[in-house]
Amino acid sequence: MFSPRSLVRLALPLALVSTTAGAALPAGVAEGPTIEGVTQYTLANGLTVLLFPDATQPKTTVNVTYRVGSHQENYGETGMAHLLEHMMFKGTRARANIMTELGRRGMDFNGSTWFDRTNYHETFPASPDNLDWALAMEADRMVNSRIARSDLDSEMTVVRNEMESGENNPHSILVQRMLSSAFEWHNYGKEPIGARTDVERVNIERLQAFYRMYYQPDNAVLIVAGAFDADATLRAIAKYFGPIPRPTRTLPPQYTDEPVQDGERRVVLRRVGDAQLVGAMYHTVPEASADYVALDALTEIMTIRPAGRLYRSLVDTKLSTAVEGDNWGLKDPGVMMFFASVASDDSLVKAREALLATLENVKAQPITQAELDRVRARAQNEYDRVLASPQQSATALSESIASGDWRLFFLERDRWRNVTVADVQRVAEAYLKPSNRTVGEFIPDARPDRAPAQGPIDLEAMLKDYKGDAPIAAGESFDPTPANLEARTQRFTLANGMKVALLPKKTRGATVQFALRMHHGDERALLGKDVEASLAASLLQRGTAKRNRQEIQDALDLDRASLSISGDATRTDARGHTVREKLPDTLALLAEVLRQPSFPAEEFAKLQRERVTDIEGRRSDPDDVASRALARYDNPYPEGDVRYMPTADEEMKEIEGATLAAAKDFYARFAGGNYAELAVVGDFDPTAIRPQLEALFGDWRTAEPYTRVPNPLVVKRAMEIREETPDKANAVLAGELALPINDTSDDYPALRIANYILGGSPNSRLWERIRQREGLSYGVYSSLEPSSFEPNTTLAVEAIFAPENLGRLRTALTEELARAVKDGFTAQEVGDAKKAILQERTLARTQDSNLARELTRQAHLGRSFANDADVDARIAAASTDDVNRALRKYVIPDAFVAVYAGDFAKKP
Repeated sequence: MFSPRSLVRLALPLALVSTTAGAALPAGVAEGPTIEGVTQYTLANGLTVLLFPDATQPKTTVNVTYRVGSHQENYGETGMAHLLEHMMFKGTRARANIMTELGRRGMDFNGSTWFDRTNYHETFPASPDNLDWALAMEADRMVNSRIARSDLDSEMTVVRNEMESGENNPHSILVQRMLSSAFEWHNYGKEPIGARTDVERVNIERLQAFYRMYYQPDNAVLIVAGAFDADATLRAIAKYFGPIPRPTRTLPPQYTDEPVQDGERRVVLRRVGDAQLVGAMYHTVPEASADYVALDALTEIMTIRPAGRLYRSLVDTKLSTAVEGDNWGLKDPGVMMFFASVASDDSLVKAREALLATLENVKAQPITQAELDRVRARAQNEYDRVLASPQQSATALSESIASGDWRLFFLERDRWRNVTVADVQRVAEAYLKPSNRTVGEFIPDARPDRAPAQGPIDLEAMLKDYKGDAPIAAGESFDPTPANLEARTQRFTLANGMKVALLPKKTRGATVQFALRMHHGDERALLGKDVEASLAASLLQRGTAKRNRQEIQDALDLDRASLSISGDATRTDARGHTVREKLPDTLALLAEVLRQPSFPAEEFAKLQRERVTDIEGRRSDPDDVASRALARYDNPYPEGDVRYMPTADEEMKEIEGATLAAAKDFYARFAGGNYAELAVVGDFDPTAIRPQLEALFGDWRTAEPYTRVPNPLVVKRAMEIREETPDKANAVLAGELALPINDTSDDYPALRIANYILGGSPNSRLWERIRQREGLSYGVYSSLEPSSFEPNTTLAVEAIFAPENLGRLRTALTEELARAVKDGFTAQEVGDAKKAILQERTLARTQDSNLARELTRQAHLGRSFANDADVDARIAAASTDDVNRALRKYVIPDAFVAVYAGDFAKKP
């Protein structure tokens, strides 16, 4: 899948939202069904349009989904749909490189390919101009993309690099191997990434023919979601997409049905790695099937932590360190799969036997109502979360389109409400059986017990009269300027010193986000405490004086809430979300988790095993090797200091030697509200929440004082380090340069702009040279990581690449750094970067979860949104000369520390 890392956004005025009620439809446009605020239209050329207007957040998403993926590929064409996804960013006869244009406009964009669909989307601050450009661009590249040989040649190494990054992941490759064994004839046996030889030898004429066949209006669905004028948008769609003629070709039928599996199959994957993995895959049903949700529930019942059956039978018994499962919803009958991670010195055979016995023993141990109620609550919580965001809803609808019809999304939600224990029991007995699994050896069976065959599903008849629920309540049209945010924010301090910030605003679905951060100890008190602190933070959600781990999770699901807690020696972070009516209960649960942890011994032992196995599993991963080596190089701090980076062996030894008593002691000494910040953002009543916060946290005292651990500038000697990671198809570059600057320095805005142009965006110098022109890396970036305290900021560079391209990558990187410093950046580059950065900052302020984190940060630093406005103004005021002066002052090309990790010893 294509995934640019840098997210660039555009900030323009909010468009008013209207509906088409009472308005005449444009010529050639027919209106279809409306489900919960989503209305379908059809153009005369066959294009399906879904409009989902909502003014809650001032941003808009345009998504185009084509009903084509690896399912439609022919012999010798594997990976063609995915390769075409990349080519669609190369430009049209009227437009230059579209990725560059999207980056220049500050839009958050992406594209992805799966079995039954390819989709493209861009999200941007709501404005008629932005929407008009996005619609015109999508209409243009639908039928006018170049798909040129020159672009194919330059992109080929990028696609290969993406393949190689997947080759480093044993789990990903094991899934590929199991699919190829489970599906004998159907194209679901071939993942969308494709065969390397097919991709490398692709015929440009066949690729162009594939494009002309499937990239047509009658094979596409256009979704517009968010803040926009529906009438004006429908007119613009008719203007840009309407003139595209309806194709005269007929799409080739997909008529291959996979036979019912008639015996268990086994796959063994042998390659370099550390932790072991065992999995079981079972054929199931199309997503449109009435049984799909029952199978989804079954998957969750097996894997939910910590009450899942596989979790109890493998993790609790120490046969495995982690379990997971997935139920793929596809257009044709798909698969459900389960995996268990096994430590390198543990028995894979015992884990496999326990995995299969647990899965296939449902008849003897029937599904219970409590198990179904638990996973149903979680599923309903997830549907509420998605429906509260038009952008996430657009993505969800795209997946349902791939499975046959966008309305399946709502129908599945309804099916979750109505699924019964009998349904789940029935599908478990029908599909979880030896003859239907891919994991073991072939054993002849005179009387095979086979899963039922799947007949065709008449989607049109099934959905003809479907109405869905009433649309959920939309929020207010909110202005995310620093001035308005500051005017809305209420700040106060609890009796113990905890700083609180409340930002009430009406949100879609009445959602609320919260964030809490506690600060711990000082440099001397925290010496040697990092591992026990991290373990203590991870144990908080695993038990309290009142509830066990599962009861905590059940309470969160019933409250339509989520909670995530993490920490290290210096701080503990808690973040989550809920809805207005459940906020009091969720805050009470948060206080219970933080103030009354039980630190269960059995969970501590599990956590230790999970951590050690995770480190073992990443020991030979180039990314982990490179980042660890970079952090250790010229590190001046002694072992045990919170600023020290241990080796993998040291870290595993520390985890294995940690004690529950030490973790409890750390939390007792350093946890509390005296040195903490809490922020709540969203739909809530501040007058009701304020006294509750005082009651929950106001008397929570911290036993030991806090003084921030200083982090002064450490200037490392320039060095190139190579780390060998044998048999890894992908290599990693991790580099950095320490700069004497922080986020309040006079030069910081100009340096931020310089970084954006250099490598911080998808139209940056590094991206254009290394990815676009030379195709050496799927992803190459630079980033600026500023301190808010000491003048100690890191300029980082990173890239993934094929080991044999090391020399070319180094040359390109060195030349681009030198060219930037020597020649500087142009006024056009600086102007585009300033606009994009300001748009990125504006869009970030539309995300309530970001706002909650930012408010806790402001409280700790003694800042307000006035600081944000000041930074915006300083970025806007920076001149081209300012940017080039900052670049030359701080960026010294030959002063970087660069670590290259990969299999460089193997000859290409």
